[in-house]
Amino acid sequence: MKIYVSSDMEGTAGVVDWDQVLAGGHLYDYYTSLLTAEINAAIEGAMTSGATEFLVNDAHSKMANLRPDALAGSARYLSGRFKPMYMMQGLDETFDAVFFISYHGSMGSRSSTLSHTYFPTAFAGVTLNGVVTGEAGINSLVAQAYGVPVVLITGDQVTADEIAPFAPGAFSAVVKNSVTRFAADSLHPDEACRLIHDQAALATASIPSAKPPSIALPVTMGVTFRTSDYADLATRVHGVVRTGDLNAQISLDDPLELYRVFITVVLLCRGLVE
Repeated sequence: MKIYVSSDMEGTAGVVDWDQVLAGGHLYDYYTSLLTAEINAAIEGAMTSGATEFLVNDAHSKMANLRPDALAGSARYLSGRFKPMYMMQGLDETFDAVFFISYHGSMGSRSSTLSHTYFPTAFAGVTLNGVVTGEAGINSLVAQAYGVPVVLITGDQVTADEIAPFAPGAFSAVVKNSVTRFAADSLHPDEACRLIHDQAALATASIPSAKPPSIALPVTMGVTFRTSDYADLATRVHGVVRTGDLNAQISLDDPLELYRVFITVVLLCRGLVE
């Protein structure tokens, strides 16, 4: 069995501050070691249930946070910025399942540690067919397009709740409970890894009966921007329709094309400040 791993970082047990997850920050190297341990726990748990091949797509920040030689399972490592398919680069129909590791809640959610949706400077909230979604739900569009089930997500309790409408069969490993956006009650790292290992084993065992996401088509994505200049820029992209001073909408029959349009908007908005 072949597993695709999309790894973020804000959902790692113990992480509560941007300084911990950005290169050059206080204890960044320490927290990347915790992230690596959680990824490896998922890989090793999957291996106990028969998984044999892994691709880890580093999807956090500049997307070069991990040591390739530290990954378990002889996993391939996909890294680097500005991938065309961003957090889902490398996924195709040859994979048997998707893992979302160290994910976080959406910008439009209740308190979730370091919550944001792709680019916090630009996006105040995103919905799919009227349901608030974070990166996990948005990324599930790609899994749906390729017919691959999302079977595992790790992070806080908000993250686990938010994936449910889009991948209802996914197993979750809740490694911390968010108190506010910058505070959380986390499991000890060893306990977090043990939980992830066990849930990954169960998730992998479920693959023969697991179903891909089935978000109703056509999919309508609603986007609320933080300022009007981002909305102005986004609506220059074909298929993005302005619905208010700070709001826009994308509605398409093809979930993969919808994701691509959204990522184009993300990259344009990043370019406004980078």
